[in-house]
Amino acid sequence: MAEVKYHHVGKKFGEHEVIPDLDLHIKDGEFIVYVGPSGCGKTTLLRMLAGLETLSAGQIWIGDNNVTNMSPKHRNVAMVFQNYALYPHMTVAENIGFGLMVRGTPKSDRRKKIEQAAALLDIDNLLDRKPKEISGGQRQRVAMGRAIVREPDVFLMDEPLSNLDAQLRHQMRAELRNIQQRLGVTMVYVTHDQVEAMTMADRIVVLDKGQIQQLGTPREIFQKPKNRFVASFIGTPHMNILPWEQCRGHGITVPDAFQDLCNHHHVYDIGFRPADMTLADEDGVIKLTIKTLLVENLGNDVLVHGQIGGEGGHVRALIPTEQAPSQGDELAVAISLSKLHLFDEKGEAIGSS
Repeated sequence: MAEVKYHHVGKKFGEHEVIPDLDLHIKDGEFIVYVGPSGCGKTTLLRMLAGLETLSAGQIWIGDNNVTNMSPKHRNVAMVFQNYALYPHMTVAENIGFGLMVRGTPKSDRRKKIEQAAALLDIDNLLDRKPKEISGGQRQRVAMGRAIVREPDVFLMDEPLSNLDAQLRHQMRAELRNIQQRLGVTMVYVTHDQVEAMTMADRIVVLDKGQIQQLGTPREIFQKPKNRFVASFIGTPHMNILPWEQCRGHGITVPDAFQDLCNHHHVYDIGFRPADMTLADEDGVIKLTIKTLLVENLGNDVLVHGQIGGEGGHVRALIPTEQAPSQGDELAVAISLSKLHLFDEKGEAIGSS
């Protein structure tokens, strides 16, 4: 186990700068998740940590070791890939123990480690099977077992659940988190799926264009996004973000105190989450009327896609199924001022009322 430090790390592919200048400290035993849109640099950061990509600038440290120019095999990290990279001609046991065999680990010690890892992952009854004879979720466990037996300082995971179906992904998220906590090992996990990030991470690194937009716990990221990008990227369904001038121009009812606050802080955009919109008629809230364009049934709730002010902005509201409107209906909703997010012209958060 070890902490990880990126110190002024930069990466270029030719003249294209992927990572401009990045500093990051990952704590010992922490489960940290890199999340962001395609091309944001998350996989490049992981591959540089693994030693599979060279740095154009800066240093990477694992514990007390500067591994910047160290080969992958000397870094004591274990990586689980998206496609698991199992050897089809080997049994599950042989796949798990392959790295130990290459290292020259005695056969008796190798078998013991394989059986311990298999028991931890609940695949001890599959050790004599080939990868083609087991399910996708079981293959994912085999790849994990191969990493576990190496007893690395850091586990690296590159979208390991993306090939699984939705139900199995949900199950494996919980299992991975449980295994990481039981092992107490540092884990760096890359995903494009914000649900994985929110449900698994101790802290989340939200990336865009090779830069850290925000680093924090899932609760911090969700409740206090630092800028418009984080606010719009994190959350399912996505936050509604509307230009303040557009809102004022479409007859939205706004308390005078909030109007004064926005004028004082030079608010450019306001944001509010679909789940924070209610049908309550009360004082001290923002009120707006939505023309219903589409209703998505999500079970206990419906997601209403609508429009404000004729040809105005599109918004989404999450409301109980029993209160669902029909297409074309007008829906009066309210948003508590405490649930609003305010952004300046540069997209930086300026707090909420």
